[in-house]
Amino acid sequence: MNINTRENLASRLGFLLLSAGCAIGLGNVWRFPFITGKYGGAVFLIAYLVFLAIMGLPVLIMEFAVGRASGLNMDGALRKLEPQGTRWHNFGWLTIVGCYCLMMFYIPVAGWMVNYMYKGLAGTMMAPAGTENVADYVGGLFGATLGDPINMVFWTVLTSAIGFGVCAFGVQKGVERVTKFMMSGLLLIMVGLAVYALTLKGSVEGLKFYLMPSLARAKEAGIGALLNDAMNQAFFTLSIGIGSMCIFGSYLKKDRSLTSESAIIVGLDTFVALTAGLIIFPACFAFGVNPGAGPGLIFVTLPNVFNSMSPVAGRVFGALFFVFMAAAALTTVIAVVENCIAYFMDTYGWARGKSTLFNFVLLTILTMPCILGFNVWEGFSIPKIGGVLDCEDFIVSNTLLPLGSLLFCLFCTSRYGWGWKNFIAEADAGQGAKFPKFLRFYLTWILPVLLIVIFIVGYWQKFAAK
Repeated sequence: MNINTRENLASRLGFLLLSAGCAIGLGNVWRFPFITGKYGGAVFLIAYLVFLAIMGLPVLIMEFAVGRASGLNMDGALRKLEPQGTRWHNFGWLTIVGCYCLMMFYIPVAGWMVNYMYKGLAGTMMAPAGTENVADYVGGLFGATLGDPINMVFWTVLTSAIGFGVCAFGVQKGVERVTKFMMSGLLLIMVGLAVYALTLKGSVEGLKFYLMPSLARAKEAGIGALLNDAMNQAFFTLSIGIGSMCIFGSYLKKDRSLTSESAIIVGLDTFVALTAGLIIFPACFAFGVNPGAGPGLIFVTLPNVFNSMSPVAGRVFGALFFVFMAAAALTTVIAVVENCIAYFMDTYGWARGKSTLFNFVLLTILTMPCILGFNVWEGFSIPKIGGVLDCEDFIVSNTLLPLGSLLFCLFCTSRYGWGWKNFIAEADAGQGAKFPKFLRFYLTWILPVLLIVIFIVGYWQKFAAK
């Protein structure tokens, strides 16, 4: 592929919403609100924001800088920017392997969201009138969804087809245009749902639990555990380390500084995470339901809340909630599969159509283990890790993301890599806030250590902790 004809994003808003769409994912909804409440509300939030500023934001800026300076995906960028005689490009495989591993379980889970969006719109998520045990109906509905491999394959392939179909139209006409529409709708729906949830009787108690600072709750959960989870959430929330942000940097013009743009993206990601809690906790407390976390929160707890509302309110609220969840999941799918498509276009000179079709077929095959792990292969489990989805998630979250982020950090700060001066020149190009130069010592010597700590702690918690 001739990089001189490479597409750029048409607008600044497109870049911001596309990058935010990649960062905003399921963890913003089914993990962030829960751990915020667990660790004392504002007490956890302060720690999270500090770690987000000193860890997540700098690596995000580095990944964008590498992409924009090279105009290529992570693999091509390392080859183009590395000093002569060095072998940074040997790590370029991280981007395609990381994106494949992520999509192997993320597309099926996104398929759950699309499925439940359909259930919400069709009304089948609501228990029929006269149902004796609504909780059993809701739990059985999710169990039946996971237990039917044919149904799972259908929704997974449909979700994948939507993602690749959007990317097939190109960066501007497909990815940017659709993501701008979906992200704008997502934000409007979220705000509307939060406003409604806060008007429910009893919602104030949920709001207090979620955001009021509680040192007692923080101490009960453990200050060490609080700091560890705040650091992990701040790092993992932005999906940095596998080049999925690098590719959007490669589509970006040099008229705005990367520090300004990255800060806005981090702000959008945090806004969505906080607003998700403003939907979940007031609604759950209003109807006396324990929120919990993870898939159970989204597919069991919240549908129980919707069934506790009046029939009309429950159906509308539930449908809109899963429209929001499906949009959040699909924007991430579109963003990451675009990186997969661009990898083969940049590396092997493939046309967009060929790369799109190849990756669609390949990822359709690669998602099968995750699907079968909930039914045909439900007995499969690796000690200390779990089933198929847990294993795939562990590879991405505990291995590839921290190691990939460490690679970007070293590449941008070491004189044996791209180097500090080149990084600063690229980050500061354009109008907007400039990158703080006084952070050089921290980014060169301290941040890499923190990233190694995240990697080690992740493995220790899985295999050594009792």
